[in-house]
Amino acid sequence: MSLLPDAEAFRRLVDGSRRGAAATLARAALGAFAVPYAAAVRARNAAYDLGALSATSAAVPVISVGNLTLGGTGKTPLVAWTARQCLAGGRQPAIVSRGYGAGPGQTSDEAAELALVLPGVAHVADRDRVAAAAVAAAHGARAIVLDDGFQHRRLARDLDIVAVDATDPFGCGHLFPRGMLREPLGGLARAHAVVLTRADAIEPDRRREIVAALADLCGRRGPQVWAHAAHAPHRLRTTSGRELPLDAVRGRRVAAFCGIGNPAAFRRTLERLGAEVVEFRPFADHHAYSAADVALLGSLATDARADLALTTLKDLVKLPHETLRDIPLAAVEIAIEFLAGEAELDRLVQSAIRAGPGAPGNGGAA
Repeated sequence: MSLLPDAEAFRRLVDGSRRGAAATLARAALGAFAVPYAAAVRARNAAYDLGALSATSAAVPVISVGNLTLGGTGKTPLVAWTARQCLAGGRQPAIVSRGYGAGPGQTSDEAAELALVLPGVAHVADRDRVAAAAVAAAHGARAIVLDDGFQHRRLARDLDIVAVDATDPFGCGHLFPRGMLREPLGGLARAHAVVLTRADAIEPDRRREIVAALADLCGRRGPQVWAHAAHAPHRLRTTSGRELPLDAVRGRRVAAFCGIGNPAAFRRTLERLGAEVVEFRPFADHHAYSAADVALLGSLATDARADLALTTLKDLVKLPHETLRDIPLAAVEIAIEFLAGEAELDRLVQSAIRAGPGAPGNGGAA
């Protein structure tokens, strides 16, 4: 069950958009619950920082791609980019994740999405990511990309990359459940690199302000690289694998839906593509679509006289349908495009896969 049963409503509550006495009381209650959560997070981080808890190294280099906040930061395209850089550096990667939202024998949303865009790259999901990394290495992986691993400190990593959403860089200014932060912003000091995602959605001056504020919180231990990236639509893709050009969206009446952490970002993407969004239905993150959901979406699209139904790849992999009530269904495939810092970030990746465990000269297989 999701911690955020209604991601959009939760965000409106914690960012202060929802007004009134009931909302104020709810925020006060969430603030009280955040106190013990904050204490637990700080105690755990301190235990690792002071050596009371130790991390376990894998047999091969490990690159973590994570974030500081709940909800969508556009991390999955960054995971795909990192895996491709490992391949370009001559190292066959495997992706290791917790497998959030997947039951026994099932594939998580992100794993299914990454399987589409990274054919030939293994994905090992296990709540015990130390064990998952060992399995991946035993089956031939020469590098591990740890998906959503910044807070999973039990597995040692050679490089920590953190995605920060430029449209909400401070997680509403509070720790969960009062805000969207998984840990205090100062935790960013552990990162080697920060990628400011959706940076194209804000002005360059605002980007510089965000970087300056985060760097100040990190102090002298701050990240080596601050990269800026956009999440650019790449193409449309249907369940059957058929690819369509983005021009197919322009000027069309679109009924859209998604079950992701930041549904507003998906809607903005469609509008920038020139779609006329006549219906938009957000679901909770990692939503499992039922037959009733499919029927509802078909009815909404039909009633809105939509020409096309659009969703995200993360959602499409759970919907084996080419149409919703005869209305064509497709997903918008998103790829990361760097505005600044790509070369510097790639240098860190290549250094990590050359120097990490299992690399030549470090006692492991070349």
